[in-house]
Amino acid sequence: MPEVIAGLEIPETAAVAEATRLVQEMTRPPIYHHSRRAFLFSLMHAQKLGVRPDPELLYLSAVFHDVGLLTPFSDAVQRFEVDGADHARKFLLDRGFSTAGAETVWMAIALHTTLGIPERMAPEIAFTQLGIATDVIGVGLDGLDPDQVNEILAVHPRGDFKNEFLRAHVDGLKDRPHTTDGTMNSDILEHFIPGFQHTNMLEAILNSPWES
Repeated sequence: MPEVIAGLEIPETAAVAEATRLVQEMTRPPIYHHSRRAFLFSLMHAQKLGVRPDPELLYLSAVFHDVGLLTPFSDAVQRFEVDGADHARKFLLDRGFSTAGAETVWMAIALHTTLGIPERMAPEIAFTQLGIATDVIGVGLDGLDPDQVNEILAVHPRGDFKNEFLRAHVDGLKDRPHTTDGTMNSDILEHFIPGFQHTNMLEAILNSPWES
């Protein structure tokens, strides 16, 4: 029998079960609960708008979206979003998913902190970001059924989520702070890391080696 939370079905596939176990083992409980809430909220938004994203790809995108905050998965120093996306894509390809499916999940994770682009892309990409934004900053929360939301929170409680979420980002990015340039994560690091300043694009242009 599939797992059902607030009337929303968790896809009953081997990849979903394995990914769920991995993320539970790899991440702190607040990040695991956040990732599952993000999937459930993304599904609620999709249902409300009459859109049917692939539920398995949507789940894998949501559940893996923050794993890049852990020890980098690559030898390169790169954005945590890309680290997580690379890990998820390998997970899918190693388990026989199509290249197109793996690339969709890669895009959903790599772009989840980028504003204005995911919403114009495939539904799995667009709704992954929307579900994450609902859980982190409340985007679209007022349009969701409050009883369903409360049922989700009973299974995946927020606890001290705001502080835990910020702490996870600082811990995951403090050794590669400049990979946050151009993303909202630079705001978090500037607040918590003394002396850190993100690259200012105006100064980068004016101080470039070009004479004009």
